Amino acid sequence: MSPFRSHRSTQSRNTEPQPPLELPEVVVQRSARRKKTVSAHFSGETVILAVPQSATRREVEQWKTTLVPKIVAKRDRAQRNAQRRSTDDALWHMAQELSATYLDGQARPTEVKWSSRQNTRWGSATPSTGVIRISTRLATVPDWVLETVVLHELVHLLEAHHNERFWSLARKHPKANDAAQFLDGVAWADANPREGSAAVD
Repeated sequence: MSPFRSHRSTQSRNTEPQPPLELPEVVVQRSARRKKTVSAHFSGETVILAVPQSATRREVEQWKTTLVPKIVAKRDRAQRNAQRRSTDDALWHMAQELSATYLDGQARPTEVKWSSRQNTRWGSATPSTGVIRISTRLATVPDWVLETVVLHELVHLLEAHHNERFWSLARKHPKANDAAQFLDGVAWADANPREGSAAVD
């Protein structure tokens, strides 16, 4: 949860009725290499359910009813979250709150916008103009990951170089290290394309 998210917004989101999940087509793939692990991932609009070769029909049906709804719900949450945050205005407000929370309001951007041109980095900041751009590739990441990237760029408005002062400010976010690992994983996935998956042991 974001450290500056209001109780009101959290409450309204929790009480908002959610539509029933529409389960997609499920294709079962059996693998002799799998012993206990079961995974599910999207391939287009189809869910691929990878199971051990020895799995019984009853076990497969159980996994369909437990694992598939989880991955569908995860995708739907990501899509709703992306839509909520998709505007430049939402990104601007996030930046203002981050600056106030972690930088005593000292970072004052003139513009904070999504950018489809940030293909080799997560964001950019121009200290001379106060302009911040955030890659649209981050549209579906968890809030705390996006927050750390925005905070990173805000700190660049105060300190252009990645020196000790810079990192002392950028790492004020409580999930800075977790977000760095998350983004490393995203970068690896970009270099090694594969659909996102969910798994159980």
